[in-house]
Amino acid sequence: MQLPRHQLAVLETASADEPRRIDDIAAEADLPPETVTGAAFELEDEGLLSVTETVEEDLELTEEAREYLDDGLPEVRLYRAAVEAGATDDPVSLGELLGRAGLDGPQVDIALSNLARKGYGTIDAGSVAANPDADPDGDAEAAALASLADGEPVTDESVVDALVRRDLVARTERTVRTVQLTDAGVTALMEGVETEGGLGQLTPDVLSSGEWRDADFRSYDVEADAEDVNAGRTHPLREMAETVKDVLTGMGFQEMAGPHVDAEFWINDALFMPQDHPARTHWDQFALSQPSEIRDLPDDLVSRVEDAHRNGVGEDGEGYHSPWTEEMARGLDLRGHTTSLSMRYLSGEAEGDLEPPQRYFSVEKVYRNDTLDATHLLEFFQIEGWVMADDLSVRDLMGTFTEFYSQFGIEDVTFKPHYNPYTEPSFELFGRHPRTGEIIEIGNSGIFRPEVLEPLGVDCDVMAWGLALERLMMLVTGAEDIRDVHGTLVDLDYLRNEEVMY
Repeated sequence: MQLPRHQLAVLETASADEPRRIDDIAAEADLPPETVTGAAFELEDEGLLSVTETVEEDLELTEEAREYLDDGLPEVRLYRAAVEAGATDDPVSLGELLGRAGLDGPQVDIALSNLARKGYGTIDAGSVAANPDADPDGDAEAAALASLADGEPVTDESVVDALVRRDLVARTERTVRTVQLTDAGVTALMEGVETEGGLGQLTPDVLSSGEWRDADFRSYDVEADAEDVNAGRTHPLREMAETVKDVLTGMGFQEMAGPHVDAEFWINDALFMPQDHPARTHWDQFALSQPSEIRDLPDDLVSRVEDAHRNGVGEDGEGYHSPWTEEMARGLDLRGHTTSLSMRYLSGEAEGDLEPPQRYFSVEKVYRNDTLDATHLLEFFQIEGWVMADDLSVRDLMGTFTEFYSQFGIEDVTFKPHYNPYTEPSFELFGRHPRTGEIIEIGNSGIFRPEVLEPLGVDCDVMAWGLALERLMMLVTGAEDIRDVHGTLVDLDYLRNEEVMY
C-alpha cells in the first residue's frame, strides 16, 4: 500500500490501544494541526482510522476577574473592612467602610449586592452590620478564580455559573478530535506501507527551479469527493436590481438617490395624499420617535402644498376640506415608497430646477407595515420612475412599460384602471406567472395630477410608476413566493446557485 507522506506520518503516530488527540499527533509528527486533521479524515474514508469528535468547555478569566485576583473580590474587601471597623458588634457607616476598603464606582454596587447574597452581613439605613461567623477565607468564588488562574479545574458548576453571571469567567466551547487505529489500519502497518512517490503540488519553487521537467507527479483521483467551496457572490435580487438599472439607463433614464428616512411632507403631502388618508396611519407606516420630525423644509413649497390640500389648484380646484397641519408634515417615517425621491427631484430640492424633457429612476428599498404573505414583505425594493415632457399620454406610459418588460422576456403585461390620490388617470400593472399561470400585480402607475405638479413648480406633464422588483424577479425566475427571493427564510443553496436570466 502507498500513502502520501503526511497520511503515513499520521497513521504511524496513531495508536490502536487508545485515542490520541490531533494536536498531540501534529506535535509528534511535526505537521500543522490542519494537515493532520485533513489526513485523519482521508484515512477514515479508507477505513484505516476512526475519528471521534467531542466538545470541551473552556473557562477563561476576564480582565475584571484578574483584577480581583490581586485585590480581592469587592464583597470580601468590604467585609474585611467592616470587621476591622468593629461592625461585628455595632453597625458602621457604609461611607466609612467604602473608604477603608478602597471601593468606588461600579465596585460599590457589586460589593453591596454580593455582601448580602453570601451572608457576610446586612445593610440598613446606610450602615453595615458584619456577620461574625462568616468565613471570607473560604469564599468559593474567590477560590475558583484562583484555581482557574493556576490552570486547575473547578468541579462545582454552581460556582462556575455564578462567576459567569458576574462576567468574571467566559465560557467557550471547542471541538476536540481524537483518532485511533482500526483493525484495518493495524493490518496495513504490519504488512508495510510505503510513501507515495512523486510531487503532489505544483509550487512556484518547482516551476522556477525547473524541477517540474523531470518530476514524477503523484496521481490524482478525479472521481474523489472534493470540498464544496462557496465563494462570496452578489445576492440574486441585487443582480436583478443591477440588471434593471442597466435596462433603464439604456432607455435614457438617470438614477435618483435619497434618504430612507424622510418627512411625511415628501412621502405623502407633496403627493397630494390627504393627512387623514388611512394609509398614513401608523398601522401602515413606520414612524420614528427619535428624532420625531425633520428640521428643515422649504417654506414656500410647504405653503403651496398646504394650499393645494385645502383649496385645490386652478379656478375649479377643490381641496380635501380635511385637517392639514405642518406638524404632521414634519413627522419622520421610513419611506413607504420611493416617490418621495421623485418629489425631491421634481421640486428642484435634490438637483435644482429641471427643464423638460427628463427621465429619472431609482431601485431602492421601501418599508410598509404589511401582513407577510407570498407577495408581501415588511421591506422590499421599488422600481421608481418618471418622465417629464410636454403632451404625454397614456399611450406613452404603456409604451414605456412594454419596452421595459420586453427586456426581461415579458410580453403579456396588462393594465387595469385604478384610483390614486396623486395620479389621474391611474393604472395597475399585472403580469402572468410563468409557472402557476396566476395573474399577479407588479406595479402602479399614472400621470401626476395638477395638484401634485403645480405646487412643485412643474408646468408640463409627468408620468410616473412604482414597480416591485421582487415581483418582477418572480416573473423572471418562476419563484412562487416573495419570501423565496428576499428575507430571512431564503434557502442558502438558492443564494449560492440561482442565476438571474432575462
